[in-house]
Amino acid sequence: MRDLTLPHDLAAFVRAQKDRFEIEQCLLRYTRGVDRFDVALMRSAYHDDAWDEHGVAAGDPDSFCRWAIGWHGDAQHSHHHCISNTTIDLDGDTAHVETYYLFLGDNREGPPTLSYGRYVDRFEKRGEEWRIAHRVCIIEYSGYFGETRVPEAVRARIALGPPSRDRQDPSYHRPLRHVAKPAA
Repeated sequence: MRDLTLPHDLAAFVRAQKDRFEIEQCLLRYTRGVDRFDVALMRSAYHDDAWDEHGVAAGDPDSFCRWAIGWHGDAQHSHHHCISNTTIDLDGDTAHVETYYLFLGDNREGPPTLSYGRYVDRFEKRGEEWRIAHRVCIIEYSGYFGETRVPEAVRARIALGPPSRDRQDPSYHRPLRHVAKPAA
């Protein structure tokens, strides 16, 4: 095998891209964990001594994760945390990260919730792992939107569930198997 030596600038670029990828994967562990009620997955996004200031609640990772999953379970039938634009400013083993989010919740009572804003995070790389050290959730809007229900006959044809907010959800199935209904 040949010794493959990268030019210094290319090696630095590859290292930075790897760091950015690992930070993005951590952000996705958080959103998937909270939406699937997977406390361990959600918790894995934080360092043990992290702090989350989430507007409606604040706390250490264990307390915050328990609160968030409990609140969503009590308040909603289902919910989704969607993340999009992410900027990552690397500074050695620290990264300053801003991520836009959109939250949708099918409330148990009342109309659905729509919320959006930004997660402003300080990530730290400890050992070889990037995790959140401090998070501030900036809620730029939170409110309700008018509900428009799809007719039951249509819902029955498009449902590919059953979705669940635990490890029974199809997203955990390995390997994923065919569940679609035949075309009508």
